[in-house]
Formats: sequence, structure tokens, C-alpha cells
Amino acid sequence: MAPHEKRVRNRGRPVRGAAALAVSAALAAGLLVTGVDATVLPVDDGRAPAPVVPGTAGPTEPPAPVPAAPVPLLPQPADRTTTAGREFPPSGVFLASDQQGVDRMAQFSQWLGGTELTVGHTYLPGNDWSDIEGRAQWLEAWADWRNAKPGRMFVLNVPMQARNEEGVPDHEVRELLRRGAAGEFDHHFRTLAERLVRLKVPETVIVLGWEMNGSTYTHRCGPDPQAWKTYWRRIVTTMRAVPGQRFRFDFTPSRGRDAVPWSECYPGDDMVDILGMDSYDQPSGMSFDEQVSEPYGLRHHVEFARAHRKPISYPEWGLFRNGDNPEYMRRMLSWIAEHRPLYNTLTDYCPHGVWQCDANPRSSHVYRSVLSGRHDHPGHPVPTPTPTAPTQPPAPAEPPNCSVLDLGDWVEHWLGGRLCIRFTWW
Repeated sequence: MAPHEKRVRNRGRPVRGAAALAVSAALAAGLLVTGVDATVLPVDDGRAPAPVVPGTAGPTEPPAPVPAAPVPLLPQPADRTTTAGREFPPSGVFLASDQQGVDRMAQFSQWLGGTELTVGHTYLPGNDWSDIEGRAQWLEAWADWRNAKPGRMFVLNVPMQARNEEGVPDHEVRELLRRGAAGEFDHHFRTLAERLVRLKVPETVIVLGWEMNGSTYTHRCGPDPQAWKTYWRRIVTTMRAVPGQRFRFDFTPSRGRDAVPWSECYPGDDMVDILGMDSYDQPSGMSFDEQVSEPYGLRHHVEFARAHRKPISYPEWGLFRNGDNPEYMRRMLSWIAEHRPLYNTLTDYCPHGVWQCDANPRSSHVYRSVLSGRHDHPGHPVPTPTPTAPTQPPAPAEPPNCSVLDLGDWVEHWLGGRLCIRFTWW
């Protein structure tokens, strides 16, 4: 995606069946006569109430079974302590490419109630080769942000070709890839590497040639996968040869097959440090479960990375074709919490975002409720709250003139309490 464009059902508790069972029991006892009232008293079984997920109905019956490999939902904000001992994966947000992006990060953190963004993410323009070499004024603000506090991560998307968003036809892309594979463009990437080292950000994560499996960019893989892989290897070798560098190279396709299976573009374990994926809520009508299970989707990505012993990342993710979709937002946040990428950065502008886009209020609420107010230090677990001794809730009071029937545990379980008969005929 270009940097500048860009059901869970709850069934009700079966009260009718339980009530019928209780009525039958009462009839058998000969107690349903005129002037007799029945009251159900709640029974404390020692179990805590089920947590309520933001944006869903209150607790009723546990949800119906879902298909294989379900993705768990995150708890509501009040229950965030249930993640004690596990820090939320390092998070960031793309807000703008230049100084504005740096400035807005503090405002975004304030909107999140003080939650610190530990990942700064920007893109080099791909209009010409001087863009790809990284003009100093373009990178200085980000380098200053990165170096202002330990534990921060700087992520930089780097195009592999000039005229990167100009709709260059396949035959021309093929020729450019072959020229790159022959070493014609090496010096541009050497200049970029030297500049990053000079700016004291030698550990930058380089997202090189992102979404190469699509058809948008001039650095796409489809016209000649073999030349593309050779070209990637030349770029990585060139940048790693610069003294002082500690770059990590992130191979990041878009989710799904797109124009070509992204595994056909994989350049080899020795030239890849991180296996990323850009994953937006698209196409229209596709559920999150389908995004997980589709060919070359979220599950394939995780399994491929595990097989190649690589950490994963999500450099771009957000809303898209399905509009304001809080279910996608909940499920994607849960997926990130479950699979623990090295980092993740939400794309925050319309139609994808939650802060700079007023069109997504429900999804914005979900994102904010899950991530707001996190002050834990990056890389440290969320502190465990001091436990307190459980208190026994008081037994429910019985109404006056009421006799409790002993109907047995099974009936009381389905009824939701004990049946109390109050005689009022006198």
C-alpha cells in the first residue's frame, strides 16, 4: 500500500427450557396452586463473571463453538492485568513521513492516555534516486527521535527503484530489475547506509521493496522473480558492507497471493532478518477468519516464519474496504498479542486509521480501549497487581414467607438459582 493513499454471535441462555423444568418439578410437588408465587434465588458457585469484550453485549451464555484455530479476543480495559507477565508487543503508528510524523507521535500518545509509542515508522519517497539515498533533512528528525530515549526502534521503508509509484509497465520493470541484479544501482544504497550510520541510527530496520508481490510498485517482483531476488541480495550485501552498520532487513509482502505468491520472491534466510506482512481489512466482505486462513494469509505467514526461524512483524495494518469494522480491530489486536511480532505499526490516515480519521469511531474506540494508559517500559512485563484475599459474597436474602425447594444441583444449575415458593393465599 502506498504511504500516502492508502462475528461473534452470543446465544441467549436457554431460560425457557429451565423454567419448564422447574415448573414441572413444582407441579409434581403439588405446590402450584392459586396464591402461590415462585421466586428464583441466585446461587453463588464461586466462579468469576465472564469478562466483557469492548463493543460486545454483556455476559450471557458462553459463545457457540467456532471453527478450528479460533483467535481469542482481548479482554476489556479493566481486565488488562490478565496479561500480567507478558508485555504487549512494541507498537507504533504511521502518521506522516516527515517532521510532522515525529511531532504527531506525542499527540497520539496523549490521545492514548500516555501510552508510549516505541516504534517510529516512515518511508523514503521513491520519485528519484536522491530520494532513495535519504536526504539528510528527511531523516534527521527521525534519527533525533530514535536517539532521544533508549529502547526505541526506527523502521524505514526503502524503495528498490526510482519512479516507484508511476505505473511503470512490466517489460520496463523487468529490465530495471535485471540492471539492479547486475549491480548498476548499488551505489545509491551504499550512500543511504552511510547516511544512516552517520546519523547514529545504524540499527535501523529496513523494510526493503515492501509489497513486492503486488502490482503497484516499480520494485515489484512479478515481472522477474529471479532477478528480483538477486537484486535484493545485492542491496543487502552492499548495505551490510558499510562499517558500523547493524541493520535488520524486513521482507514484507502484502497479505494473500496478490499478483504473485510472495514465497516465490523470498531471497533466502541469509539475507532476511525479519519476515513482515502488510495486512489491511480487505477485500470487501472478507472475514478475519478468512484473512487468517486464505492462501498466503496470516497463518501461512506465521508458519513460514517459524519454519525459517525468523521473527515476524506487521509494518502496515489497518482498516480499509470494510469500513469502520470494530470486529477486525479486535481480532487483529488479538492476533498481534497472540503471535508477538518484533513490532507492529498501524497506518493512521483515512480510510485506515483511528486517530486522524473520524470515519472510524467504533474501531477507534476498540483500539484506544485496548492500548490506552500503558506505561510499562518497553521490553518489560506488565506488573502483576498485588493479590488480595478473596471475599465471600453474602448469601442472597430470602423473601419473607418463602420456602426454598430442594430441586437438586442439576435443576438449580439450569434454572440459575433455587426455587423459592411464597404462600400468599392467606
